[in-house]
Amino acid sequence: MGDGMEAWEEHATWWQEGFTEGADAEYEEQILPLAAELLAGYDSILDVGAGEGQISRLAVRGGASAVIGVDSSRAQTDEARRRGGGVSYARSEAARLPFRDCCFDAAVACLVFEHIEAVDEAIAEVARVLRPGGRFAFFLNHPLLQTPGSGWIDDQVLDPPEQYWRIGPYLVESIESEEVEKGVFLPFVHRPLSRYVNALAQNGLVLRRMHEPRPPDGFLARAAGYREASTIPRLLVLVCEREASPGSGTGHSTTIGP
Repeated sequence: MGDGMEAWEEHATWWQEGFTEGADAEYEEQILPLAAELLAGYDSILDVGAGEGQISRLAVRGGASAVIGVDSSRAQTDEARRRGGGVSYARSEAARLPFRDCCFDAAVACLVFEHIEAVDEAIAEVARVLRPGGRFAFFLNHPLLQTPGSGWIDDQVLDPPEQYWRIGPYLVESIESEEVEKGVFLPFVHRPLSRYVNALAQNGLVLRRMHEPRPPDGFLARAAGYREASTIPRLLVLVCEREASPGSGTGHSTTIGP
Protein backbone atom coordinates (compact mmCIF):
# COMPACT_ATOMS: atom_id res chain seq x y z
CA MET A 1 0.00 0.00 0.00
CA GLY A 2 2.98 2.31 -0.40
CA ASP A 3 2.85 5.15 2.13
CA GLY A 4 0.08 3.30 3.98
CA MET A 5 2.34 0.32 4.57
CA GLU A 6 5.08 2.61 5.85
CA ALA A 7 2.60 4.18 8.28
CA TRP A 8 1.72 0.78 9.74
CA GLU A 9 5.39 -0.08 10.12
CA GLU A 10 6.04 3.23 11.88
CA HIS A 11 3.05 2.98 14.22
CA ALA A 12 2.99 -0.75 14.97
CA THR A 13 3.85 -0.08 18.61
CA TRP A 14 0.83 2.23 18.92
CA TRP A 15 -1.37 -0.71 17.96
CA GLN A 16 0.46 -3.27 20.08
CA GLU A 17 0.31 -1.14 23.22
CA GLY A 18 -3.18 0.26 22.80
CA PHE A 19 -5.28 -2.63 21.47
CA THR A 20 -3.82 -5.91 22.74
CA GLU A 21 -3.20 -7.76 26.00
CA GLY A 22 -6.41 -6.40 27.54
CA ALA A 23 -5.68 -2.72 26.79
CA ASP A 24 -8.83 -2.10 24.74
CA ALA A 25 -12.32 -2.66 26.16
CA GLU A 26 -13.95 -3.04 22.75
CA TYR A 27 -11.65 -5.91 21.85
CA GLU A 28 -11.90 -7.56 25.26
CA GLU A 29 -15.66 -7.29 25.70
CA GLN A 30 -16.90 -7.66 22.14
CA ILE A 31 -14.48 -8.48 19.32
CA LEU A 32 -12.48 -11.29 20.92
CA PRO A 33 -15.48 -13.15 22.41
CA LEU A 34 -17.32 -12.97 19.08
CA ALA A 35 -14.24 -14.15 17.18
CA ALA A 36 -13.84 -17.08 19.60
CA GLU A 37 -17.49 -18.05 19.05
CA LEU A 38 -17.28 -17.86 15.25
CA LEU A 39 -14.01 -19.82 15.02
CA ALA A 40 -14.91 -22.55 17.51
CA GLY A 41 -14.80 -26.04 16.04
CA TYR A 42 -12.55 -25.19 13.09
CA ASP A 43 -9.15 -26.89 12.99
CA SER A 44 -7.04 -25.04 10.40
CA ILE A 45 -7.52 -21.27 10.46
CA LEU A 46 -6.04 -18.37 8.52
CA ASP A 47 -5.90 -14.96 10.22
CA VAL A 48 -5.67 -12.30 7.49
CA GLY A 49 -4.04 -9.08 8.70
CA ALA A 50 -3.12 -10.76 11.96
CA GLY A 51 -1.13 -7.85 13.37
CA GLU A 52 0.66 -8.99 16.52
CA GLY A 53 -1.48 -12.13 16.60
CA GLN A 54 -4.07 -11.77 19.35
CA ILE A 55 -6.87 -13.40 17.32
CA SER A 56 -4.50 -16.09 16.04
CA ARG A 57 -3.56 -16.98 19.62
CA LEU A 58 -7.24 -16.93 20.56
CA ALA A 59 -7.95 -19.51 17.84
CA VAL A 60 -5.23 -21.80 19.20
CA ARG A 61 -6.61 -21.51 22.73
CA GLY A 62 -10.01 -22.41 21.27
CA GLY A 63 -8.70 -25.75 20.03
CA ALA A 64 -7.49 -25.16 16.47
CA SER A 65 -4.41 -27.23 15.72
CA ALA A 66 -3.08 -25.28 12.72
CA VAL A 67 -3.34 -21.49 12.81
CA ILE A 68 -1.40 -19.23 10.46
CA GLY A 69 -1.43 -15.45 10.72
CA VAL A 70 -0.40 -13.25 7.79
CA ASP A 71 0.39 -9.55 7.85
CA SER A 72 2.24 -7.28 5.46
CA SER A 73 4.00 -5.44 8.31
CA ARG A 74 7.37 -6.78 9.42
CA ALA A 75 7.06 -4.98 12.76
CA GLN A 76 3.77 -6.78 13.43
CA THR A 77 4.87 -10.26 12.37
CA ASP A 78 8.13 -9.94 14.33
CA GLU A 79 6.17 -9.04 17.47
CA ALA A 80 3.64 -11.81 16.81
CA ARG A 81 6.42 -14.40 16.65
CA ARG A 82 7.92 -12.99 19.84
CA ARG A 83 4.60 -13.41 21.67
CA GLY A 84 4.32 -17.04 20.51
CA GLY A 85 1.14 -18.88 21.40
CA GLY A 86 1.47 -21.84 19.04
CA VAL A 87 0.82 -19.84 15.86
CA SER A 88 2.82 -19.79 12.61
CA TYR A 89 3.22 -16.46 10.81
CA ALA A 90 4.01 -15.34 7.28
CA ARG A 91 4.66 -11.84 5.98
CA SER A 92 2.28 -11.45 3.05
CA GLU A 93 -0.20 -9.12 1.41
CA ALA A 94 -3.82 -10.23 1.61
CA ALA A 95 -4.13 -9.92 -2.17
CA ARG A 96 -1.45 -12.58 -2.76
CA LEU A 97 -1.58 -15.26 -0.10
CA PRO A 98 1.29 -17.80 -0.11
CA PHE A 99 -0.90 -20.90 0.35
CA ARG A 100 -2.29 -23.65 -1.86
CA ASP A 101 -5.95 -23.82 -2.83
CA CYS A 102 -8.57 -25.15 -0.39
CA CYS A 103 -6.21 -25.62 2.57
CA PHE A 104 -8.02 -23.87 5.45
CA ASP A 105 -11.22 -24.74 7.31
CA ALA A 106 -11.84 -21.11 8.27
CA ALA A 107 -10.48 -17.62 7.80
CA VAL A 108 -10.87 -14.45 9.81
CA ALA A 109 -10.12 -10.83 8.97
CA CYS A 110 -10.59 -8.40 11.83
CA LEU A 111 -10.76 -4.69 11.03
CA VAL A 112 -8.15 -5.04 8.28
CA PHE A 113 -9.98 -4.67 4.95
CA GLU A 114 -10.47 -0.97 5.72
CA HIS A 115 -6.71 -0.70 5.09
CA ILE A 116 -6.55 -2.83 1.92
CA GLU A 117 -6.82 -1.12 -1.45
CA ALA A 118 -6.88 -4.32 -3.55
CA VAL A 119 -10.16 -5.47 -2.02
CA ASP A 120 -11.37 -7.66 -4.91
CA GLU A 121 -8.09 -9.54 -5.13
CA ALA A 122 -7.93 -10.02 -1.35
CA ILE A 123 -11.47 -11.43 -1.12
CA ALA A 124 -10.75 -13.71 -4.09
CA GLU A 125 -7.68 -15.00 -2.26
CA VAL A 126 -9.65 -15.75 0.91
CA ALA A 127 -12.15 -17.74 -1.18
CA ARG A 128 -9.36 -19.59 -2.96
CA VAL A 129 -7.62 -20.88 0.17
CA LEU A 130 -10.84 -21.91 1.96
CA ARG A 131 -12.15 -25.45 1.66
CA PRO A 132 -15.72 -25.91 0.40
CA GLY A 133 -17.97 -25.25 3.36
CA GLY A 134 -15.25 -23.24 5.07
CA ARG A 135 -16.16 -20.18 7.11
CA PHE A 136 -15.00 -16.59 6.63
CA ALA A 137 -15.54 -14.36 9.67
CA PHE A 138 -15.28 -10.85 8.27
CA PHE A 139 -15.06 -8.02 10.85
CA LEU A 140 -15.48 -4.43 9.62
CA ASN A 141 -15.89 -1.00 11.07
CA HIS A 142 -19.55 -0.53 10.18
CA PRO A 143 -19.43 0.88 6.61
CA LEU A 144 -22.66 2.86 6.96
CA LEU A 145 -22.53 4.24 10.46
CA GLN A 146 -18.74 4.71 10.63
CA THR A 147 -18.49 6.51 7.27
CA PRO A 148 -15.92 9.36 7.25
CA GLY A 149 -17.63 12.51 8.46
CA SER A 150 -20.15 10.62 10.55
CA GLY A 151 -20.59 11.43 14.20
CA TRP A 152 -22.83 12.39 17.07
CA ILE A 153 -24.44 15.83 16.60
CA ASP A 154 -25.81 17.88 19.48
CA ASP A 155 -28.03 20.37 17.63
CA GLN A 156 -28.80 23.34 19.91
CA VAL A 157 -30.28 25.41 17.08
CA LEU A 158 -33.47 23.37 17.00
CA ASP A 159 -36.20 24.06 19.56
CA PRO A 160 -36.23 21.83 21.45
CA PRO A 161 -32.58 20.78 20.90
CA GLU A 162 -32.00 17.40 19.25
CA GLN A 163 -29.22 14.85 19.22
CA TYR A 164 -28.70 12.64 16.20
CA TRP A 165 -26.04 10.61 14.37
CA ARG A 166 -24.85 12.27 11.19
CA ILE A 167 -23.97 9.98 8.26
CA GLY A 168 -21.12 11.10 6.01
CA PRO A 169 -20.86 10.54 2.22
CA TYR A 170 -21.63 6.82 2.43
CA LEU A 171 -21.79 6.03 -1.30
CA VAL A 172 -18.44 7.64 -2.08
CA GLU A 173 -15.46 5.28 -1.98
CA SER A 174 -12.52 7.11 -0.48
CA ILE A 175 -9.06 6.70 0.99
CA GLU A 176 -8.22 9.03 3.84
CA SER A 177 -5.31 9.47 6.20
CA GLU A 178 -6.92 9.61 9.63
CA GLU A 179 -5.28 10.93 12.78
CA VAL A 180 -6.24 8.16 15.21
CA GLU A 181 -4.14 9.66 17.99
CA LYS A 182 -2.01 12.78 18.20
CA GLY A 183 0.74 12.36 15.62
CA VAL A 184 -0.47 8.91 14.49
CA PHE A 185 -1.84 9.00 10.93
CA LEU A 186 -3.09 5.80 9.31
CA PRO A 187 -4.82 5.17 5.94
CA PHE A 188 -8.48 4.12 5.97
CA VAL A 189 -10.47 2.99 2.93
CA HIS A 190 -14.23 3.55 3.00
CA ARG A 191 -16.51 1.46 0.80
CA PRO A 192 -20.30 0.95 0.82
CA LEU A 193 -21.44 -2.36 2.27
CA SER A 194 -22.67 -3.48 -1.17
CA ARG A 195 -19.08 -3.31 -2.43
CA TYR A 196 -18.03 -5.96 0.07
CA VAL A 197 -21.13 -8.15 -0.23
CA ASN A 198 -20.98 -8.23 -4.03
CA ALA A 199 -17.28 -9.11 -4.01
CA LEU A 200 -17.96 -11.91 -1.55
CA ALA A 201 -20.80 -13.27 -3.71
CA GLN A 202 -18.72 -13.05 -6.89
CA ASN A 203 -16.13 -15.30 -5.28
CA GLY A 204 -18.52 -17.90 -3.90
CA LEU A 205 -18.56 -16.65 -0.31
CA VAL A 206 -22.21 -16.87 0.72
CA LEU A 207 -23.45 -14.66 3.55
CA ARG A 208 -24.99 -16.82 6.28
CA ARG A 209 -25.28 -14.42 9.22
CA MET A 210 -24.69 -10.75 10.02
CA HIS A 211 -23.93 -9.19 13.41
CA GLU A 212 -24.33 -5.52 14.36
CA PRO A 213 -23.61 -5.56 18.12
CA ARG A 214 -24.14 -2.49 20.28
CA PRO A 215 -20.95 -0.88 21.62
CA PRO A 216 -19.92 -2.72 24.81
CA ASP A 217 -20.33 -1.06 28.20
CA GLY A 218 -16.61 -0.99 28.91
CA PHE A 219 -15.96 0.94 25.73
CA LEU A 220 -18.76 3.42 26.41
CA ALA A 221 -17.40 4.01 29.92
CA ARG A 222 -14.05 5.06 28.44
CA ALA A 223 -15.42 6.97 25.42
CA ALA A 224 -17.47 9.81 26.86
CA GLY A 225 -18.05 11.36 23.44
CA TYR A 226 -19.65 8.16 22.18
CA ARG A 227 -21.82 7.34 25.20
CA GLU A 228 -24.95 9.05 23.86
CA ALA A 229 -24.70 7.04 20.65
CA SER A 230 -24.98 3.64 22.35
CA THR A 231 -27.65 2.56 19.83
CA ILE A 232 -25.27 3.14 16.88
CA PRO A 233 -23.14 0.04 16.07
CA ARG A 234 -19.45 0.53 15.47
CA LEU A 235 -18.90 -3.06 14.35
CA LEU A 236 -20.28 -5.16 11.48
CA VAL A 237 -19.49 -8.86 11.20
CA LEU A 238 -20.34 -10.87 8.08
CA VAL A 239 -20.27 -14.64 8.54
CA CYS A 240 -19.76 -16.30 5.15
CA GLU A 241 -19.48 -19.86 3.84
CA ARG A 242 -17.44 -20.90 0.84
CA GLU A 243 -19.50 -22.62 -1.83
CA ALA A 244 -18.37 -25.88 -3.42
CA SER A 245 -17.59 -24.06 -6.67
CA PRO A 246 -16.57 -20.43 -6.01
CA GLY A 247 -17.31 -17.77 -8.59
CA SER A 248 -14.66 -15.90 -10.49
CA GLY A 249 -11.76 -15.99 -8.05
CA THR A 250 -8.38 -15.80 -9.76
CA GLY A 251 -6.06 -17.40 -7.22
CA HIS A 252 -2.69 -19.01 -7.88
CA SER A 253 -0.79 -22.03 -6.63
CA THR A 254 1.94 -21.32 -4.11
CA THR A 255 4.59 -22.90 -1.90
CA ILE A 256 3.41 -22.62 1.70
CA GLY A 257 0.61 -24.64 3.25
CA PRO A 258 -0.52 -25.47 6.76
